[in-house]
Amino acid sequence: MPVIDYLLDPLHHEFMRRAMIEVVLMGAVTGTIGTFVVLRGLSFIGDALSHAIFPGVIIAFLLGASIFWGALLFGVLTSIAIGVVATHQRVKEDSAIGVLFAGTFALGVVLISSSKNFTRDLASFLFGNVLGVTTTDIWLSLGMGALVIVLIGVFYRELLIASFDRVAAQAMGLPVFLLDLLLLVMISLTIVVSLRAVGNILVVAMLVTPAAAARLLADRLLVTISLSSAIGVASGIVLVATAIFALVWLFAPAHGYIFTNVLHRRLVGAAETQVVFESPEIQTPGRH
Repeated sequence: MPVIDYLLDPLHHEFMRRAMIEVVLMGAVTGTIGTFVVLRGLSFIGDALSHAIFPGVIIAFLLGASIFWGALLFGVLTSIAIGVVATHQRVKEDSAIGVLFAGTFALGVVLISSSKNFTRDLASFLFGNVLGVTTTDIWLSLGMGALVIVLIGVFYRELLIASFDRVAAQAMGLPVFLLDLLLLVMISLTIVVSLRAVGNILVVAMLVTPAAAARLLADRLLVTISLSSAIGVASGIVLVATAIFALVWLFAPAHGYIFTNVLHRRLVGAAETQVVFESPEIQTPGRH
């Protein structure tokens, strides 16, 4: 069988086509919003929010409602609660995240202990089941993903300033608190979009890994966002994204480990040697 047929044959099945579309949507959205997660150092909050939606999923399951909307509701409510609690001058953002993350997840554990029928569906929630994606899931992912991308486009300048210099953003009169809430809500929307593909446990990796790799390849934010989204789409699963990050970490032209720790040292050493030999105080034999 030719290689191209081997690669395209799975796409003859409808469930594989749906899975491919879902992976592309998930990778594009997580890669885009993940850039701001990495810039703001919010990797922990991505993990916290992915667990905070747990009780929403349980409640939706127990009520026979859509797990998607249950997760979305709890994700948004938790994002707003984190933003509000963190405004207290004696409560830092990481403390607010820790308190609400632990509290909501504990609520989910209590709720799941009251149901004997949820165990069967727990694995797909925790680890994802991309082959089980339905057409409805794709439309929901497309809608939520498009909303996140549009919001980033509309508030790009404000998010950029707040991400790099919050003091300057406040001095310019920007609503930093509302921008923080907006970012948290967008992270929640992205997590919900990604649940079906990678699950609750691994979603934070798709938020952080493509963006971290893109940061090693580019200095301009728009280029970083584009590369992060492309890496998210190209990888699709966490192991591939991690492998791409490892390659970039090693071989990135300007910021990779090999360039900064091997080639750069050799170039510096060669330059210092050249300076020594060309110094007027130190002349090589035969040179006047």
